[in-house]
Amino acid sequence: QVQLVESGGGLVQPGGSLRLSCAASGSISSIVFMGWYRQAAGKQRELVAGITNGASPNYGASVKGRFGISRDNAKNTVYLQMNSLKPEDTAVYYCNALISYGQRPIWGQGTQVTVSS
Repeated sequence: QVQLVESGGGLVQPGGSLRLSCAASGSISSIVFMGWYRQAAGKQRELVAGITNGASPNYGASVKGRFGISRDNAKNTVYLQMNSLKPEDTAVYYCNALISYGQRPIWGQGTQVTVSS
């Protein structure tokens, strides 16, 4: 069974940076999609950034130019570099992966990111 393990969340001041990591473990030959979603209190879950094999990364409008996503396929790991953080970036960040088409996507347990002075 494939599992996603996230790390790197925490408390940061406005304007600061954080780097999230998400490693997939289990019997995996390749992963179609890896990405990050977030859910703030009282709001719907939204896409932050994602990478599909063979395609360019895509970003949510509110994070373009500030966040960067990258993948290490050899390690089945995806990273989210978050710069110029704002209080409105405060949310639980969830890693998401689609192992193959036709399967249900997998979710990590979530990691809290709090941007506050």
